[in-house]
Amino acid sequence: MQLPGLTPDAQGKVRDIFDLGDELLIVATDRISAFDVVLPDPIPYKGEVLTKISLFWFDHLKDVVASHLISADVRDLPEQYAEYAEALKGRMMLVRKAQVFPVECIVRGYLAGSGWNEYREHGTVCGQKLPAGLVESDRLPEPIFTPSTKAAIGEHDENISFERMCEIIGEEHATRLRDVSLELYSRAAEHARSCGIIIADTKFEFGLIDGEVALIDEVLTPDSSRFWPADSYEPGHGQPSFDKQFVRDWLEASGWDKKPPAPSLPEDVIVMTAEKYVEAYEAITGEPFVPENE
Repeated sequence: MQLPGLTPDAQGKVRDIFDLGDELLIVATDRISAFDVVLPDPIPYKGEVLTKISLFWFDHLKDVVASHLISADVRDLPEQYAEYAEALKGRMMLVRKAQVFPVECIVRGYLAGSGWNEYREHGTVCGQKLPAGLVESDRLPEPIFTPSTKAAIGEHDENISFERMCEIIGEEHATRLRDVSLELYSRAAEHARSCGIIIADTKFEFGLIDGEVALIDEVLTPDSSRFWPADSYEPGHGQPSFDKQFVRDWLEASGWDKKPPAPSLPEDVIVMTAEKYVEAYEAITGEPFVPENE
């Protein structure tokens, strides 16, 4: 999104970040990425959906771990940002600054994606041995923790072992992040299942705030997770999805080499993806999605 006269201090694949001194203003745009590349076409309402789902989870899981969230109310914006309140409504978060851990904390509860591909070849997922005879989309005997590095935009994350994670951030922090990630996933998966959604896998990011581990960035959204409809779940093949699978599937079929620049998306893929994001929000929160800015 464009805010005339404002330039982000940093940009992620989806989020624009403004440095306010002791705090950050994080703005979720409608950009979408796939295969670690930002695509040229936005997905309508996506930034609002991601922000509001994250806000739901920050509150729902607050007894597991603290988060960096201060406020998502535009009335709490600093004075110099007040003129942008209408554009930022529904897609901004004021957060505390954190010392970010340079790893992504991935939890997998089902056999899908790159995990399924590795299992077919080696019987493992991220090097962890699994029972023989599993099929695509099978529920794992128990969720597994499979960390990765945090890649720069346009580069690919790299799966790492827990031992390597310990080398990067220290055993104490690595153990804490692993245990918290598994607890967050289990709690969220239970809630989502009661709403008709299976969370096949997800990733969390953490940082230190005043020396304490805090959950940061987005949480359990269609961008950071695989969401499947529970009523049609059937192991043995890929599952329909609430996330950006429409986009991934179209890109895979397009012949794109997964290197920048990415091709433009057809209108029907954009519309279907937007609908799936909204559907995920409404199922998880139990609330209708009402856009706050058009």
